[in-house]
Parts: sequence; C-alpha cells; structure tokens
Amino acid sequence: MAGWVDFEGDLREERRTAQDMTGTMACRGPGDEGLWTARHAAIGHRRLAVIDLAGGRQPMVAEEEGREPVVLTYSGEVYDFEELRAELSGLGHRFRTRSDTEVVLRAYLEWGEDLAGHLNGMYAFAVWDAREERLLLVRDRMGIKPLYYYPTPHGVLFGSEPKAILANPARAPRARRGRAAGAAGVRQDAGARRLLRHARGAPRPGRHRVEERQRRCWRLTSHEHPDDVGGTVRTVRGLLDDIVARQLISDVPLCALLSGGLDSSMVTALAAKLLREQGLGTLRSFSVDFVLLRLLMAAARGVTRALSDPRCACR
Repeated sequence: MAGWVDFEGDLREERRTAQDMTGTMACRGPGDEGLWTARHAAIGHRRLAVIDLAGGRQPMVAEEEGREPVVLTYSGEVYDFEELRAELSGLGHRFRTRSDTEVVLRAYLEWGEDLAGHLNGMYAFAVWDAREERLLLVRDRMGIKPLYYYPTPHGVLFGSEPKAILANPARAPRARRGRAAGAAGVRQDAGARRLLRHARGAPRPGRHRVEERQRRCWRLTSHEHPDDVGGTVRTVRGLLDDIVARQLISDVPLCALLSGGLDSSMVTALAAKLLREQGLGTLRSFSVDFVLLRLLMAAARGVTRALSDPRCACR
C-alpha cells in the first residue's frame, strides 16, 4: 500500500510521484498495480493476489447513486470474509467480486470506522472517504501487517514500508545516528522508527487512526480459566483446526514456511491433514537453511518425512 493526502495541492497533477511511491512496494505485490487519484488524495496498491485473482484488483472504489466514492487499499486477509459477505448481503449490499477486499470495503460502508470490530484476520488498510474527505488507517489486532505514516504540513503520507514515504519529495530521508543496528532487529516497526527520523508505525496494533485521532478498536482481556487439562486440550485443538482451515482458503497453490520449531511444525501438520481430507493433494513446504542452525533443519526434515511432504530447502 502507498498513499498521499494533501488538502492544499491538486494530487491529480502529482500522479508520477504517487506512482513512484506505489512502485516501491513491488516486492510486496509483484502481480498487479493500481493507482487512484483525486484532488486531495492519491491511493496506490501493489497486489499479491490470493483470492479472486481477476476481481480483487485495487485500489477498490465504491461509488453509488452518483455519490462521491469511497476508496480502499488493503493488505492482508480477512478470514471471516464469507460470513461477513452473507451478513452484509442480508443488509442490502450487492457484491461484484468474490474477494475479501470488497467485503472490507462494504463493511466500511455499513459500519464506518467500527468495521474493525467485525474483522478476523491479519490486515492493514487505508480508506479514503471522499464524501467527507477523511482518511482512515486501520491495523490488525496483533500488528502482523505493517503500516507507516508521516504527517506533512497539509496532510499525510503512508505506506506498507517507510520507503513508500521516502519516495515522496515532501519527505527527505534523514537517518538517526547510531541506529542502524537496532533497525536490523526482528521487530519491523521498532527498527524503522529507530533508524528514520519521524517515521511512525500507524496505528498501533489493535487501533485505527482517523485524521490525527487514534482509537483503540480491540483490547486483550483476561478471564478465569475453569477448564481441566482435557477440556483445555480440546478447546485449543478446536481453535487451531478452525484457524488453519480459514487460512487455507485460496485461489492459488498453498505452501508452508517450515522452520522445524513447534509453531510451524504444528501449523504445517494441521494444514497437510486438512488438505488431504478435502482431497486437495499434498502441502508443499519450504525451509531456509542457515549454516549455524543445523538442528532446526534436522527437525524440519523430520516433520516433512512424517508428513510424506515434498519440500524445497533454500540455503
């Protein structure tokens, strides 16, 4: 994703710059690209298509009865999109595609900025509502999908990575001294903020931002755990089966990144079992071999042998 909102200039005359911003995201979306521009907004997208390859192109625009459009650029996947599509259809919405992108767009039209409470998935997205000339930035509950923004004197720049922002002349790149080591850490947001002056991860996980107002749309709560060991095992297994099954909805071939650790081994085994039960063949897995991590690679090989799973190892 990439975007630019400016309430002083005419961004229809800045299409080349908006294209440059969008182009920096080609590594995240090599399959397709799109750009929508209006006087005060330029919304770009690079796509890695997973669901509805032909119909899910972005940015996606909703324009009804001659009203000003609502435009969405969206990264990620909403796993309950089929249930939401049925609910929204019952509320009178009509869908042109099979994509989860259109479900998110229609959810905004129905619930406004409260839509995040209805979404189960990993996602980051931006909605430009031209009816009110308002930008909404939303990020998933755990912050899986990255989203950055940079306020300007007359608006804001945003993107899935800081380099989308840095492609705009309004934001000259300025690195902080001595922060390169921290930027190479495992946390995406923290690394970019440490290295680049004024770069912000937006919004924080489980929150969304409207204009310069940030609102929490989800909070983790704790409850007493009354189940015994057997009940806990059954509950966790049921949750895992549901989670993995939802993530197998795809119009392209599926694969798993298998490190050999507990989490990836569990997900790979459950996915392989579900695909076999559905008659969809064997799950292909991939592993990255680091010279100093032979133990993990041996574990990954053990998992693939147990699953009779063809695997491509990348060194």
